[in-house]
Amino acid sequence: MPRTAEFDIVVYGASGFTGRLVAEYLAQRYGVGGELKWAMAGRDPAKLASVRDEIGAPAETPLIVADTGDAASLQAMVGRARAVITTVGPYQLYGEPLVAACAAAGADYLDLCGEPAWMRQMIDRYDAQARESGARILFSCGFDSIPFELGVWFLQQTAKARFGTATPRVLGRVRKAQGGFSGGTAASLKATLAAAARDPGVVALLGDHFALTPGFSGPPQPHGLEPVFDEILDAWAAPFVMAAINTRNVHRSNALLDHAYGQNFVYDEMISTGPGEQGEAIARAIAAAPSPLTGEGGPKPGEGPGKTERETGFFDLLFVGVAEDGRQVRVAVAGDRDPGYGSTSRMIAETAVCLLRNGAGVRGGVWTPAAALGQPLIDRLVANAGLAFEVEEA
Repeated sequence: MPRTAEFDIVVYGASGFTGRLVAEYLAQRYGVGGELKWAMAGRDPAKLASVRDEIGAPAETPLIVADTGDAASLQAMVGRARAVITTVGPYQLYGEPLVAACAAAGADYLDLCGEPAWMRQMIDRYDAQARESGARILFSCGFDSIPFELGVWFLQQTAKARFGTATPRVLGRVRKAQGGFSGGTAASLKATLAAAARDPGVVALLGDHFALTPGFSGPPQPHGLEPVFDEILDAWAAPFVMAAINTRNVHRSNALLDHAYGQNFVYDEMISTGPGEQGEAIARAIAAAPSPLTGEGGPKPGEGPGKTERETGFFDLLFVGVAEDGRQVRVAVAGDRDPGYGSTSRMIAETAVCLLRNGAGVRGGVWTPAAALGQPLIDRLVANAGLAFEVEEA
């Protein structure tokens, strides 16, 4: 039986940079008080009211006061929701109380987490309880890692239709992307680095491609930490900062799908920089450049790219599957907004709607979006969120 509650979705952290984008999207796409009932939540009612007015949401948009440091307020909020979208990070600092509340109450939980060590801790602590309560817990419902997870899923469906089986080797390549990052993203990376400095166990998890598949460890994977020449694509490739979370989520999807991609599945992600000496030079320059997320001069939490930057951003991803006999299948995944925020806010909102409307058969537990929702989520993202999934000729 579907969980019944006052609200279908509560957006927790709605006064933050990304949270307000999620609330704005829900207001524009679904209105307030209609078929989809949703509310805005956060610590400060005055800030919530201000954001509600700034994004043009109706004055009757429900506002809920809740605070990560107040367990009773989280429990009260969760008790009113079928699903909670949280944009309050870094999740390793602020996320566990809400995961715990949702797992206990049987409410669905969705976030934008890119912190694999913390995610593994949450799997270990709450997966069994969520299975009992019926809570569906979905991490990484934004640019990390939905386009990559669903890109691999879509490629493997195409491979099965063409070859009769999944491909054991898949390359994920970022062909083009334009967009900024917020202070929340930088804060999450800094928190992860600080945790790794304190705990060698975190370092071990961060280096493990199968960190999110407890009980299973597959074959050695490409580390992707230095420039390489892709023989398959006849082009150079550079390290991609988000591969550290995306690859782990793709392997978890495979495990949740009973290893539909195979137990010897090999997957890596990099930035494609082109052929020849120019491609090599670009790849080496990217590899040598310091990360803008770890410096002191970047945006602070609550800051991020402006409206024009979000709306003129985009991404174009290529996935190449190689069969045992060398045959290839290629698919592209593209988005028409800044990947980190313009697209991410739509992706997490539509994932929550899809889980509620198309996820009746999804049992409780810690899921990935691709393993839980597959084609229905692709259909919804194409229809509403500006994404495209297309097969390309090899």
